[in-house]
Amino acid sequence: MFAPRTTLPWPLVALFTAGYLAPYLLPTTVGRLDSGLSLTATEAGAVGSALLLSSAAAGFLLASRVDRIGPRTLARVGLTLAVLGYGGAALAHAVPAVVAGALIGGFGSGTSTAVAATGIAAQPDPHRTTTVGLLCVSALAGAVYLTVPHLGPGHGQPLAAIALTALAVWPLTGRLPLRTAPVRSRDTGTPLPHLRAGLLLAVALLCWSLAQNALWGVSGRIGLTQAHLSETTVGAVFAIALGTGLLGVVGAGALGPRLGRALPIGGGTVLIAVCITLSASANDLTSFAAGEIAWNTLYPIVLSYLIGLAASLDPRGRWAVLVGSASSLGTAAGPLTGSLLAAQAGFPAMGTVLAAGLLVIAVPMTAVATGAGRRTLPVVEIQVETQVYDKATAA
Repeated sequence: MFAPRTTLPWPLVALFTAGYLAPYLLPTTVGRLDSGLSLTATEAGAVGSALLLSSAAAGFLLASRVDRIGPRTLARVGLTLAVLGYGGAALAHAVPAVVAGALIGGFGSGTSTAVAATGIAAQPDPHRTTTVGLLCVSALAGAVYLTVPHLGPGHGQPLAAIALTALAVWPLTGRLPLRTAPVRSRDTGTPLPHLRAGLLLAVALLCWSLAQNALWGVSGRIGLTQAHLSETTVGAVFAIALGTGLLGVVGAGALGPRLGRALPIGGGTVLIAVCITLSASANDLTSFAAGEIAWNTLYPIVLSYLIGLAASLDPRGRWAVLVGSASSLGTAAGPLTGSLLAAQAGFPAMGTVLAAGLLVIAVPMTAVATGAGRRTLPVVEIQVETQVYDKATAA
C-alpha cells in the first residue's frame, strides 16, 4: 500500500537552503577573498576551508541535541549567527575580522543544517524533501552567480547573499516546534542503529565531498586562468551548470526509489569522476562549460540519494546529521586540498588524482546502499510513520 503524498515541510526546506548556500557559493567566495583582500590562492582556500570546518563542527556538536534544545530555538540561533557572522565578514576589510565572521557564520550554517537534517529524517519521504531543498539552493546559488559579477569588485557580495538568505528564512522558524514529540525524548538513550554501515558511509562521504569541493573550490580559477575566461563568463557557466542541476534534481525526485539507491550512488559517482577529469583539464570555454555543466547536473542527484540513505539508517535523524557533518569536514578540506594539489601538480593532474579517489570510494558507498535497500528501508518506514502519528496526536 502506498502512503498518501504529504505536504512539504517548507520551514525545513528553507533551513536546508540557508545551511547549504555557503558551500554552493564556495568558488565565488574563495575567488573574491583572493582578489578582494589580496590573499594568495592558498590563503583564500584556507579561509574557505575554515568556514566549512566551523559548519561541520556545529553538526557534530548538535547531532544528538536538536530534540533536547528544540528545533525552533536552535534554528533561530543558527540563523542569527549566520546573519551576524557573514554580514560582519561582508562589511569588514581587515583579514582577521573577515576570518572571524566567516567562522561564526559557518557555525550558524551548520546549526541550521543540523536542524533541517534532523527534521527531514523524520519525514515520511525524506528523499522528496531533500530534492526540493537542493532545487531551492541550486536556484538561489545560480541567481547569485549571475548577479555578483555585476555588483563590482570586493569580497563582500557572496557573503552578504548568504547573510540575507538567513535573514529571510528567520521568520519561517515560527512554524517549527519548540520541542519534538515525546517519542523521541523516551528514546534518547538508544544507541545508533546500523553502526558499521553508518560509520562506513560517514568516512566514504567525507572523502566524496573532499573530492567534489577540491575541484569546486578552484573551479573559478580554472575558468579564469587556465581557460582564460572573464569573471562574467565563468559566473554564467556556473549559473547554467546549477540550472541543469535543477533539472537533474527534478529527475531524481520524479524517479524516487525506482532504481534503488545503489545504482544512482555508485554509477553516478563514476560519471562524476569523468566530469572532474574533463573540467580540471579544460583550456577553453567549450571544455570548461561541458565539464562543469555535466558535473553539476550529476552532483545534486547523487547527493540527494546519499542524504536519503543516511536518513534511512536512523529515523531520529542522528545518522543524517553525523554523516552530513562528516561530509562538511570533507567539504571544508576541499578548497585547501584543491589549492595545494593545483599549486604542486597543476589543474589536470589534480583532476586525475581526485577522479581516482572517487572511483575507489564508490565501492563502499554502493555496498552500504545495497545493504540498506535489503534490510533497513521497511523498518525505517514503519518507525517514521509511527513518529508522524505520535506527533499528530501530541499536537
